[in-house]
Amino acid sequence: MKEIYSFSVDIDREVKETVKKKRKNKETGKMEEVSIEETVKKPVPVKILLKEPNRRDLEEADIEYSIEMSKCIKRGILTKAMLAKKYSDTGGLLTEEDAKLLTRRYSELGEMQNKYSRLSSKPKKEKKDEDRLSSLLGEMAEKRRDIVDMETSYSSLFNHTADSKAQNKVILWYLVHLSHYQENEDSDVKPFFNGQESEDKIDQYYDVDENGHEIFDLVKDKILSILSFWYFSSNASKEDFDDLNKDIDSGDV
Repeated sequence: MKEIYSFSVDIDREVKETVKKKRKNKETGKMEEVSIEETVKKPVPVKILLKEPNRRDLEEADIEYSIEMSKCIKRGILTKAMLAKKYSDTGGLLTEEDAKLLTRRYSELGEMQNKYSRLSSKPKKEKKDEDRLSSLLGEMAEKRRDIVDMETSYSSLFNHTADSKAQNKVILWYLVHLSHYQENEDSDVKPFFNGQESEDKIDQYYDVDENGHEIFDLVKDKILSILSFWYFSSNASKEDFDDLNKDIDSGDV
């Protein structure tokens, strides 16, 4: 399985161990060393894997983003582009220069998404089409990262926009589709959520979130942090993920 990243977490398990103890031989009366098998609780490493999404996964996630955006807009929630345009026209927390630049970035991202949607809907794709789709995915990730970098100082302003809610929904979509675990080297890699449809997986997530899961409860926040980092950082290396993992474990994130 190709993976975005993997890490381990210790889970207490009952394991059988052979220990040596001194016992008196009933026949000879002498102390002898004997081997006894005992069941003890020990921390056992469980591997957590985040599967690398394939083309179909990326396209379905993009559709999920668009659906959530549409739902939010219908409910009257402004998009980030609308909010930036509003402050560009009327002034406010955003500087005029930043507002105009953000508006332009959102427009560019929208154009890329439209090109991607039109091209991906072609029934027969040539190699150049596939190459262009891959290129557009990378360009959209870069554009999203630029936008996130610009919004950092205005985070409170953009937290409740349609885009933020759609991004959160997409990251949840990736979480329920990409999160796997392996209890030991000899066991199969299993998905945390194994519903047939996306909604089934998401229902399972909310059930687990409410009722608990021995392994997932320990790694949920880390998985969300790693997936968020991956979503907004298209060129992140394994070293970048290792550094993030260490920061999470040390409480710096």
